Amino acid sequence: MNLLQQEPLQIAFIGGGVHSAVGYAHFNATRLDGQFRLVAGCFSRNAEQNQLSASTYGVNPERTYPTWQALLDAESGQLDAIIVLTPTPVHAEVVVSALNAGFAVICEKALGMSSEECLRIEQVRSEKQGYLAVTFNYSGYPMVREIRRTIREGKLGTLQQIQVEMPQEGYLRKGANPQIWRRSDYGVPTVSLDLGVHVHHLVDFITLGKKPVSVVGDQASYGQFAEVIDNVYSIARYEDNVRVQSWWGKSALGYRNGLRIRVFGSEGSAEWYQMDPEILSFSDNTGRTFRLDRGSSEAGLAMESRYNRFKAGHPSGFIEAFANLYADIATDVRCYRNGCPDTNEFVYGSLNAAEGMLFLEKVSESSKTNKWVLI
Repeated sequence: MNLLQQEPLQIAFIGGGVHSAVGYAHFNATRLDGQFRLVAGCFSRNAEQNQLSASTYGVNPERTYPTWQALLDAESGQLDAIIVLTPTPVHAEVVVSALNAGFAVICEKALGMSSEECLRIEQVRSEKQGYLAVTFNYSGYPMVREIRRTIREGKLGTLQQIQVEMPQEGYLRKGANPQIWRRSDYGVPTVSLDLGVHVHHLVDFITLGKKPVSVVGDQASYGQFAEVIDNVYSIARYEDNVRVQSWWGKSALGYRNGLRIRVFGSEGSAEWYQMDPEILSFSDNTGRTFRLDRGSSEAGLAMESRYNRFKAGHPSGFIEAFANLYADIATDVRCYRNGCPDTNEFVYGSLNAAEGMLFLEKVSESSKTNKWVLI
């Protein structure tokens, strides 16, 4: 059956009010392809914001709850999945409670505050034979998936070097006002919970699961909040002699979100920049340089109809990438509910989240010891 012919999955939000950092993005992404219908929620601890969010999202007041615990109690057996959009420090408690209550769970990154916390979540998921997906949304961009396809098919030759950067300016611009929980660092810097998890995941995603072996890192604070780290740098040695250089931070003036991926192989290279998301640039060892978009005949994956809600030349962006991932999650949830053993290759869960947190913990450890650290 075509996905668009199936009944939408019934979901609830915990967190994700209209004034939150992520709520409205998730709301629009879940709706774009008609795969989900938001029918319940506890959107905010603030009663006024909770009701405003319910009204904006079109959720019945009778299914709008003052606490997430009340939602879990009242909605048992009524939902296909719960989406957890609370601040990261609260994720583990909510996710574990939802899994124990029998709900399929979709959680905004970062899944937990540490690799240990992520593994505890995985233990509960495994014991309950539950479902858990983590939304690493940048891997939903068609051209990021095109890089993955290119590497899988060996078109870049032997993989050698990857550079990923994700600079932002939010902690240095005048009037900076991050959420309270983002003004403290935890086992790893909060900037790594926000951005570093994406960087790790993107490398894992495009390389089809190559693992880091050792890493050296450096951390600094340049912004208006001296008590928190806001810039992180790392060089990592990965399996098969691959080197990965990464930079993520929130004190790089001029960058709203400068996510860029460069991949270098023995026969070619590829580059993608989020601010120009429709274009993937290639170079090969003959000196030829060319660019692909969704309308290019060489773009095998990106030409698929699911990635072409609009014709090439009408740019897709952040919400569409998020929606691509949610379409994969919808397929995955339906498969889980029908007892299918297979999972969608684009959907990642708690084990990948734990690996990412371990990597970030080792980057932080290296920055304190000024030494390479084994992972």
